[in-house]
Amino acid sequence: MELVQVMRALGDENRLRILNLLRKGNLNVGELEQILGINQSNVSRHLNRLRQTDLIINEKEAQWVYYRINYSMLHRYPLLNEILNKELDKIEQCIRDLEALKQYRYKLRAIPD
Repeated sequence: MELVQVMRALGDENRLRILNLLRKGNLNVGELEQILGINQSNVSRHLNRLRQTDLIINEKEAQWVYYRINYSMLHRYPLLNEILNKELDKIEQCIRDLEALKQYRYKLRAIPD
């Protein structure tokens, strides 16, 4: 049953943290690793689980693979939309992660080409 698998995927703090960041835009494994402070193999493992449940999709751009939320799943299960857009904003770790994302993007803009 698809919904059961989706709910199981949401049962991990790191996967919720990843979804929290992806709701603000596309990110690759290296960016998620740096922002979340977890190693590449763990990020990849969590991304794989999220992809298996269709919560996220990926797109290859040159040598990078970028991940984003699969919005068709949010349309199919409105509860997911509620969790991502309201409940994650109440979790302290998710708030800190969004601040880390903001700082990361600021630093990228400050680096000259």
